[in-house]
Formats: sequence, C-alpha cells, structure tokens
Amino acid sequence: MTAGLVLSLDAMGGDHAPKSVVDGAALFLNARRRKVRLMFHGDENVLGPLIAGHEVLRGVSEIRHTDTEVDMSAKPSEAVRRSRGSSMWNAVHAVKDGEAQVAVSAGNTGALMAISKVILRMKPGVHRPVIAASWPAPTGFSTVLDVGANVDCAPAQLVEFAVLGEAFHRAMHGVARPTVGLLNVGQEELKGSQVIRDADALVRAAGLDMDYRGFVEGDDISAGATNVGVTDGFTGNVALKTAEGTARLVGGWMREAMTSSLLAKAGAALLSLGALKQLRARMDPRNVNGGVFLGLNGVVVKSHGGTDAAGFATSLRIALEMADSHFLSEIETNLARLAALEAPADGGADQAQKESA
Repeated sequence: MTAGLVLSLDAMGGDHAPKSVVDGAALFLNARRRKVRLMFHGDENVLGPLIAGHEVLRGVSEIRHTDTEVDMSAKPSEAVRRSRGSSMWNAVHAVKDGEAQVAVSAGNTGALMAISKVILRMKPGVHRPVIAASWPAPTGFSTVLDVGANVDCAPAQLVEFAVLGEAFHRAMHGVARPTVGLLNVGQEELKGSQVIRDADALVRAAGLDMDYRGFVEGDDISAGATNVGVTDGFTGNVALKTAEGTARLVGGWMREAMTSSLLAKAGAALLSLGALKQLRARMDPRNVNGGVFLGLNGVVVKSHGGTDAAGFATSLRIALEMADSHFLSEIETNLARLAALEAPADGGADQAQKESA
C-alpha cells in the first residue's frame, strides 16, 4: 500500500461483519472526495468478493489476511492472551507500526480496550483508556466520557478524563476553549457520591488550563450546558444507550404519525421534505456512531457492535477527523500539570518510606 492517510479496519469485528464493514467503507468513500486508503484485516476469501462488489473500494483497499477473530463474548484478559494475529489485534498493530493513522473496530469493547492498551501503551500521566462520544446538542455536539471503558473510577481518573475530553473536543469540534463539567445528580456542592465530590475538589486544586464549570446534570448534556461532560463508564454507557433508544422511539412515533392515514400522509407531503430529512438525520443514532479511545499512544475508534453499514461509515468519518486533528499533542500540557500535582504526594510517600526504613 502506498503512502498516505490509511485507516486500519477490523473487518471481522461486529454483529454484522464483515458485510457491514465493507459496505460502510464504500458509503464512507462515496460521501467524500478526500483520498483515503483502507487496510482490511480479516479472511481474504470472504473479504475479496465483498470488496470487489464496490467499485469505489477498488485500488484503495488492501486485505491483510487472517482467519482468526475475537469473539464478541470474550473476556478482555482472554482476548489479550489468545488474540495475537486476529483481525482486531492486527488492525491496532498497524497503527503502532506506522502503517495506518487510525484503527477502527466494531468488535468486543473490552477486548479492544485491552488489546489497544497492550499494543499502543498509555500516554504518560494516563492510567486507563477512556471512550469519548459526540452527543447531539442544540448547536453542534457535546462530548461525553467515559461511555463504557471504565465501570468504576477513582477521583484522579475522572480528572484525567476531563483533560482528555477537553483536548478531544477542541481537536474534534474546533472549540478553542471547551467548557467542562462533572456529571452529577445535582449542581449543589454537597450532592453526589464521595468520588464525584473528591474529583471536583481535585480538578479545582490542579490549576489546569481548563474552563471547568463544576457539576452538571443529565439533562444538561443534550442542552449543551457544557461542551464536555465527564462521568464513569457505567453511568455514561447507560446514558448513551438510553438516549439512542429514545431517539429511535421518537423517530418511530414520527413515522407512525405521518403514515397513519391518508390525511396524515397528505399533511406530511405538504411539509418540507428537506426539513424532515434533516430532522431525521439529527435524530438518527447512526450519524454519531463511534467512540474514540483516548489516552493511548495512537488513535482507536470503537463502532457499536450492532451497527449497520451507515453507522460504520460514520465511525470512519470520525476516524478521518481524528487523523486530521492534533489531538495527541493537545493533551500534553495539562497532563504534565496533572502529573506535577500528583508528584509531591508520591514524593512525600517515598520520603516517608525512606524515613521509616
């Protein structure tokens, strides 16, 4: 494959792979003039005919054969031990080897996180990868993280997420100084768990170059009260899937209402079809499909496992935008400040151990 921007795809990951991956790649390329090359990792005997069926994929696609894939039910530790040479492992390793700029997979989330951490390693000052998702807001998008990588989080990890999320939003959505809030059950300083309150105190004491706004509530995410909403992976994942389910429910109600009778159909026909299509697009979860793993020495995008071709195409669009951004360099300054804040405490502990010895 010649030099240029390359996206590395786990072609066998996901409930509807590899067809959803190949068809999604074709939709992605048909929607943009930008020259991008694609590296498909998977069974060549299956992928070859699928890719050949899309003219837009010819000449810009390479198949890296492997007949091994990561099971959607595999535990992360098991996946790391047994996945070497699998389509997911090879897709991520292509980023480490410098053959591709971004890896994309709709496979097992826990396995992808573990494999990415082993292969790419964490950036200094970051302890765990975190998944950031773009959330529709009245004007543009909000960023929410974590949406599934870390179920339980310590206060310091939530501060790391704030640093990563702020840099991601600036790089991805072009906001020069994103506002950041901690997701809580109320805005009052005494509300919430001890972990949330401690994280709030820590981020205020850290002296980060960040526009931190304190606590925000669940409805503030869609309202765009802050550009970035920080929470643990359990809460974020439940919120994300609840929002997606609600969008599908409302969309179904709209279709039902507009086709329930001849009069309803006639009324719908009088409305602007362009406006209806725009509304439907804004409510379609597939148009924001794709979470980005932050904190790694490389970029990995996680597509929903059950997505179709349109959703996977969105993941590739996000991957392209991340490849074009300066995200990896954006976080360096605040990570250094956070590390400096933690250093005195670590140093004090080391000194106390020396004295006790």
